[in-house]
Amino acid sequence: MLPTDQKGYESALKNYLSKEKPAANKLEIIELDIPVATGFSNETIIFKAQWEEEGKEQSEKFVGRIEPKDGGMFPVQHSGLEESCYLQHKIMQTVADQKVAPMPELLSFEENLEPLGRSFFAMGFVEGEIPSDNPRYTVEGFLVDSSTPEERKTLVEDGLRVMAGIHSIKWKEAGLDWLDCSGTGKPTTQTQIDIWRNYSLSELKGREHPVLDEAFNWLEVNDPKDERVGLSWGDARIGNIIWQNYKAAAVLDWEACSLLPTEADLGWWLMFDRMSFDDMGVERMQGYPTREEMISIYETFTGEASRDVHYWEVFATMRFCSIFIRLGDRLVNAGFMQEDSNPAIPNMVTASLAKYLGIDNPTPSIL
Repeated sequence: MLPTDQKGYESALKNYLSKEKPAANKLEIIELDIPVATGFSNETIIFKAQWEEEGKEQSEKFVGRIEPKDGGMFPVQHSGLEESCYLQHKIMQTVADQKVAPMPELLSFEENLEPLGRSFFAMGFVEGEIPSDNPRYTVEGFLVDSSTPEERKTLVEDGLRVMAGIHSIKWKEAGLDWLDCSGTGKPTTQTQIDIWRNYSLSELKGREHPVLDEAFNWLEVNDPKDERVGLSWGDARIGNIIWQNYKAAAVLDWEACSLLPTEADLGWWLMFDRMSFDDMGVERMQGYPTREEMISIYETFTGEASRDVHYWEVFATMRFCSIFIRLGDRLVNAGFMQEDSNPAIPNMVTASLAKYLGIDNPTPSIL
């Protein structure tokens, strides 16, 4: 666990900002929000600083990301990228430099922020709305309660526009060789399948997961061997975008990025859509685009026909199913759930994966 002493946080953040703003005088942390439960991916804190510079009083709000003690939720792409905060900061800076998607203003990466003892970086706070995961945005929140059909359509269209912009990055020209886990300059889907299979086997610790086993076999047999690789955001969904007036204001959560055919992100986007509507038995909101409409919108922005969409939906659900193994175990270890109700394997993602594959699911869902 990270230290909960507020003065420890304040001291660390003050030292960090003092390096960032060497001309600042009388710098103080005047607001600090340390969420009790910050998730299992990254510790997130929100803070506001005040200082004097050139005789004028200034203040600014920031978001800080702290490396989780037990590591993130996603597998490590290769040696040297074990630190989730380092990976996020590096890829976010690259995307910001390419000017293809709205990004928060980044401050520097700190390898060991004392006295917190974790890697850390901060970014400017971006005002706006974020569709909720819990309760799901399809059940409650601004998209359900206060949005018009036109506004819902605008939001989805702009999210797909931003995603297409990310996919326009030429990874070699952008200097993303450091993200290539193949070591050959030719990243392949098979390499990613191997990474995720090894990750899931490590997390399962000998437990059986027949649906996931079938998914890995299916993905290998049906691999389209698409060599047109680009930057995959990795967690492409509307809940990882800050929205202002139904337009994307900042793209967040990059710890799952990799080099893949970019339809991998489209598959993840569509998977989350299906799970948020169909798998939850929720009627699609008026104006909210369907699966086919979203594919068409994305193709309009890329200027190309999407390839092997069903394959990438299966690939996405395999990834989420693998992540859920680690998530379920961490929920039990943190005391949120009992061992006999561990959702690591029997969960709605496993059920969804079985549907995509057209097979029976022998593990009834707990969560």
